[in-house]
Amino acid sequence: MSGSITFIASPTDANVQGDIQVPGDKSISHRTIMLGSLADGVTRVSGFLAGDDCIATMNAFRAMGVNIDGPDEDNNVTIQGVGIDGLKAPSTEINVGNSGTSIRLLAGILAGQSFSSKMLGDASLNKRPMQRVVAPLTLMGADISASEAGTPPVVVNGEQPLQGIDYDLPMASAQVKSAVLLAGLFAKGRTQVTEPGVTRDHTERMLKAFGYAIEVEDNKVSLQGGGRLTACDIQVPGDISSATFFIIAGLIATQGSIILRNVGLNPTRIGVLNIVAKMGGRVERFNERLVGAEPVADLRVYASDLVGIDIDQADVPLAIDEFPAIFIAAACAQGTTTLRNAKELRVKESDRIQSMADGLTTLGIDCRVVDDGIDIIGGKLTGGTISSHHDHRIAMAFAISSLRASDTITILECENVATSFPTFVELANSVGLSIEKQQVNK
Repeated sequence: MSGSITFIASPTDANVQGDIQVPGDKSISHRTIMLGSLADGVTRVSGFLAGDDCIATMNAFRAMGVNIDGPDEDNNVTIQGVGIDGLKAPSTEINVGNSGTSIRLLAGILAGQSFSSKMLGDASLNKRPMQRVVAPLTLMGADISASEAGTPPVVVNGEQPLQGIDYDLPMASAQVKSAVLLAGLFAKGRTQVTEPGVTRDHTERMLKAFGYAIEVEDNKVSLQGGGRLTACDIQVPGDISSATFFIIAGLIATQGSIILRNVGLNPTRIGVLNIVAKMGGRVERFNERLVGAEPVADLRVYASDLVGIDIDQADVPLAIDEFPAIFIAAACAQGTTTLRNAKELRVKESDRIQSMADGLTTLGIDCRVVDDGIDIIGGKLTGGTISSHHDHRIAMAFAISSLRASDTITILECENVATSFPTFVELANSVGLSIEKQQVNK
């Protein structure tokens, strides 16, 4: 029997307090499996995110003949790498569930294989655009196609020699950049990607950690095909996208503070910290350090009086996954917050601009949607029933909004929270929220 999850988020006294650690970074966890599988030797990973999305990536590589142990109860994973040319044809189609990262980055790897494959996902993923990766991979010589609508399934016919290309990304996208670079590992010659704006650089950092020569100069990233990857040990820092929900919760509370331990602060991911600082939010960093190739720190978040701002265009790609939570901060701020140049939010797990606007309107917040953004006028949150559209970040954003709501918020279709943050409800309740998780059978 299948079912969905509903969150019942009840009002509290808006006092938060706690010392917590969020799960491992999802983007980094995906890449440890991918590069560890392609490496020569044994890769050991600690702090792996055992969410559905990353497990989908793990299962995809298991289906291609890679021996992977874990994750164990301490979130350790051991990967027996098969080498750059060691993957085997899966016996069935590859189902990556809700994971956009899996399907897009895997497209680059599968384009370079000697076998054919087919990838698809759940109902939500199967509506997401894939042409953005199909187009550059086709330019490299791959025989790859999506559905007529440009969505999954993605079919890759193997045994096509790839040629390195010089590719200008039409829009800033770490997933497309990574797909092209990963295909470049199998291509003849040099592959170069030029970005129109800053995107997360976890792929570049991890390729270096696995000993692969990669050049980064300004907005250009390039590598030479035909090299080998060498296994290594990787410690995954806490996911700043997951931490964001607690950063915002701490800021919109009327009193208290939260300490968040071991949060990854990759400079391509800290847009949320830049934005909330400009809104008047007080977030202190301490115990800053490097963990492997990634900067990490502990954060202390204080209840703050937030003000609306015009969000700096430069911060948009650095916070693209964090905007649902940032919209809640805007709803609790004094004045109007304006976001533009964020059309990418329209093609995430849901149309996050419209989904958040609909939910905020239900909760009594005035907002105006435009093609590439939104204006949110801070006010008093009421209660109501919200559709998350099966989008985990929408669900968690409205759950934390209950700190400032005058009545209960019921959030539908929350089952995909398990894809990125399986312990969200337990952690949220431990710092002062009141969220009940209900199974709804169909």
